[in-house]
Amino acid sequence: MALAVAKEPRGTGRRRAGGPARLPYLLISPAVLLMLGFLAYPMISVLYYSLRHYNVTKPWRNGFAGLDNFSALLADDLFWQSLVFSAQWVGTEVSLQLALGLALALIVNQTFVGRGISRALVFSPWAVSGVLTTTIWMLLYNPSTGVSRYLADAGVGSYGTSVLSDPGTVFWAAVLAELWRGVPFFAILILADLQSIPRDLYEAASVDGAGRTRQFLHITLPHLKDAIVLSTLLRAVWEFNNVDLLYTLTGGGPAGATTTLPLYVANTGIHGHDFGYASALTTVAFVILLFCSILYLRLSKFGGDRS
Repeated sequence: MALAVAKEPRGTGRRRAGGPARLPYLLISPAVLLMLGFLAYPMISVLYYSLRHYNVTKPWRNGFAGLDNFSALLADDLFWQSLVFSAQWVGTEVSLQLALGLALALIVNQTFVGRGISRALVFSPWAVSGVLTTTIWMLLYNPSTGVSRYLADAGVGSYGTSVLSDPGTVFWAAVLAELWRGVPFFAILILADLQSIPRDLYEAASVDGAGRTRQFLHITLPHLKDAIVLSTLLRAVWEFNNVDLLYTLTGGGPAGATTTLPLYVANTGIHGHDFGYASALTTVAFVILLFCSILYLRLSKFGGDRS
């Protein structure tokens, strides 16, 4: 006797096979939509206002501007000055933070008494907010109660000298304050990658007669390549967008000597109320960061073969 086989409705198998495959995308879709909203809306708004005259103190002049805001950038000396200083600031900070962070990571990666406490002390500045960091360093740089007073008592320098008001010293004073906060970031990332390097490689290199320098150049650095590339890129973007420390420490002065492009944007929008021109400056800064980031990742071959 033949057995009757029930036939499934046409398309049921496809729905069963396709349903589980689409489920992960359905589950993450709310988060993706929220991220797109938080990212896309500000970007579109900035691009929109960059094409308009929008000054809240002069509403009669508001309207469509086309490319007028961008053409005004070419003749804006403050824009070029802030752009040059931004490049100088990012290059100095990232290079010094990388060198010091790598050195600290190599030190605290060794085995010694009190290593846990040393790691906590090294990483602690990263947990301090930018405004609090600025407050600490403003107290240190205070000419009446800071380090300069004690140096003057010791015969070094003179009383009442402020390193933040002198164009010759303000840059390095700001660099030192930001180094204190930024070095732990490199130390944390590099130390985490250092601990993933197999110890067998160093033991084999020692058996072959390789010294510490050759081990560092041929084992440590190749394994740290991706961590260094990623940390320098992230830190370069953050330093380029640095506003809190410079704004509260120097205010962009003296005479605009420490004004970065994002700080110029903040001053133009908040103090100058010219949100149209500030949006154009922001758009240019975004394009510069995007181009430099892509170029850096291509040249560094991030994620490629370490050998």
